[in-house]
Amino acid sequence: MNPHWLITNWLAALILPPMGLILLAGVGWLMARQWLYLGRAVIALAVMMLIGLSTEAGANWLARPLEQQAVTAKHTGKPQAIVILGAGRMRLGLAPEAPDQVGLYTLMRLRTGAELHRDTRLPILVTGGAPDRPGEPEGLLMARSLKRDFAVQAQWTDDQAANTAENALLASRILRTHQLTRVWLVTDAVHMPRAMMAFERAGIEVIPAPSTFIAAGTLSLASFIPTAQALRHSHYALHEWLGLLWYQISLGAVV
Repeated sequence: MNPHWLITNWLAALILPPMGLILLAGVGWLMARQWLYLGRAVIALAVMMLIGLSTEAGANWLARPLEQQAVTAKHTGKPQAIVILGAGRMRLGLAPEAPDQVGLYTLMRLRTGAELHRDTRLPILVTGGAPDRPGEPEGLLMARSLKRDFAVQAQWTDDQAANTAENALLASRILRTHQLTRVWLVTDAVHMPRAMMAFERAGIEVIPAPSTFIAAGTLSLASFIPTAQALRHSHYALHEWLGLLWYQISLGAVV
């Protein structure tokens, strides 16, 4: 298990909803012992934020600006390859030795990449490691799924990347070996801005090819009813906003 991945994901789990808001409510409860009304206000704020982020309307508010960047990004020149980013593995069974398979988000990315390959005949690079637990790296699972499920052969496979920044760094090394510097980048629309920033920092020009969108086209009354799926989407979008902030800070430190 990758220690950096473990620390980063533990911190994210503590900061992002729902745990971050549960901790905020706990702080309010402690404050209420000495400052009753202030503590109650903090608890009420945490509860209202949790309810808001659990609605489709709240998730849309967070995700839509990110997804719009994925479809309005300007680009020039002709792409030379297709890069597909991994999005996690899933285990086929309860036993620890049960085989791994690509996750659902990864499968959608592979589908988009395969369709793009059929349209352009460009070579494909898949990238993803195994940072969360032992098992077959995601890159190998992706290459196998691409061939088995979509009858498309991956030209290159990176099976070491533990996060988006490493996806970009390791993929760029493979691409530059073949004098390739401009690619179609396949990932979720909400993840695209951060992925584009990582690849551009690695010296690769990106043309976005978003695979899935989580922001709904139109809202209805049902969009204001809390659901687990909406909270999951809000969590994903907030994770990307925090990631973009961190990239901006780290970029400033480098510059």
